[in-house]
Amino acid sequence: MKKSITANGFLLILLLSASLLLLSGCANNEVVKECLNGQTYGFWFGLWHGIIAPVDLVLMLFRDDITVFAPNNNGIWYAFGFVLGSGGWGFFGGRGASKRGR
Repeated sequence: MKKSITANGFLLILLLSASLLLLSGCANNEVVKECLNGQTYGFWFGLWHGIIAPVDLVLMLFRDDITVFAPNNNGIWYAFGFVLGSGGWGFFGGRGASKRGR
């Protein structure tokens, strides 16, 4: 049985989404100009930062000088290395991982 969203349900979802968008505009902006003068991090640093991301996530709860993602990165290559290092969105699981469960 297929249920459709009523007009009231759609209006409620639209109102909640607009409220969330409006409230997110009030979020605190971080000033990172001090960080952007030094070394620019590329693919290899992104890979390393992705590997140590779980540790950084825990440590950043207790220290203000630790972040998970380097603000002074070179863009797409850093992000690609970070994704691969943090698990690669399942790129390394492949067919071998799915055959073990059978």
